[in-house]
Amino acid sequence: MEKKTDRRTLYTKGVVKDAFIALIRNTPYDKINVTALCRDAEISRATFYLHFDNVDDVLDQVIDDALLFSDETSGTLLDMIWGFSTEDICNADTLRQNENLLPACQRIANSDRYHALFMDSLVSSHIIQRIWQHKRDSVVPVLMKRSGLSKDDAELLFRFMLYGTFAVNTSLGWKKDDRWFHTQNLLNRFINGGIKEI
Repeated sequence: MEKKTDRRTLYTKGVVKDAFIALIRNTPYDKINVTALCRDAEISRATFYLHFDNVDDVLDQVIDDALLFSDETSGTLLDMIWGFSTEDICNADTLRQNENLLPACQRIANSDRYHALFMDSLVSSHIIQRIWQHKRDSVVPVLMKRSGLSKDDAELLFRFMLYGTFAVNTSLGWKKDDRWFHTQNLLNRFINGGIKEI
């Protein structure tokens, strides 16, 4: 039986993750170290290592918190595309009114708390890997079913969709303005049309 996490553990992990998020706003990821995290979280190194293996472990937990991987309502790009008719995904107002269908990364990337994570190139590579690890087993079978592709080809297509849309959103600064919604519609139509063509 798994032991329930106590409040002190949750608190300590929380202050370390908060310290990390505060640091990443002004410090490149590769310059953040355990010493800085301990100083800003006001904990000892021994306490840090009771809860985390290293800075990468902190990052993984922050990313998982940010992307709400434990939330079953968290969408994927496919949910967004197939949740609308072809006409709907061409309409920016439809997306604005149904943001819950957006993939988690697109819902929270421009939030005050997490925006800096998505703007650091080292961290964004890490985010893509976490999304891949968490979503591959649910997205690839759906792609296979919808398109008739083999598993290998469906994985390649998902990787293309994931890396491509992430790169475009990063170039737009993850800001949900009119241009961002227009671009999402363009990407949705492109991906939807490509899958139908296959």
